[in-house]
Amino acid sequence: MTESQTAPGSLSVRVIELRKKRGLTLEQLAAASGVSRSMLSQIERGRANPTLAVTLRIAQAFDMNIGDLVDQPWTASRIEVVRSDDASQLFRDDRDCRIRTLSPLHMEKNVEFYEIRLAPGARLQSAAHFEGTRELLTVTQGRARVLAGDNRCELNPGDSAHYHADLEHTIENWGEGELVSFLVVTYQ
Repeated sequence: MTESQTAPGSLSVRVIELRKKRGLTLEQLAAASGVSRSMLSQIERGRANPTLAVTLRIAQAFDMNIGDLVDQPWTASRIEVVRSDDASQLFRDDRDCRIRTLSPLHMEKNVEFYEIRLAPGARLQSAAHFEGTRELLTVTQGRARVLAGDNRCELNPGDSAHYHADLEHTIENWGEGELVSFLVVTYQ
């Protein structure tokens, strides 16, 4: 594809628009992305078809995910759906515990959202996460006990607990039926 054949909304046009909008030179974008200046120049001129890895590095340099970088604003859906039957979203699934990821995977460096189901008597033990990590657990069915470091609480349906997850912590089902809860993990 030659420069004159570069279609509006293509990756080459998008990279040029974003780079100029942010006041970056090719050298600055190369430094931020780890993609060579010559490769970026070829991409901008529509003369290179970058690999997924290169596209990801460029997207990350703009603090975006690949979808936002390559989607055309007028065709891009602003709704991301996680389907209940999507097996790729199951983090864990055994007789004691089922953890289903509810947040899009590209968000995991900021916030994570899970559905957690524990069988009676089961527990989910976690090592300390990164410093500053917090969890917010909301019980929708059953009874939970949360232990975070030396602290503990008991939760009934509708109750929520916010606690430090940069300590060893445990969620356990201390009721007679299945525990169904939602967990939000935030990183600072």
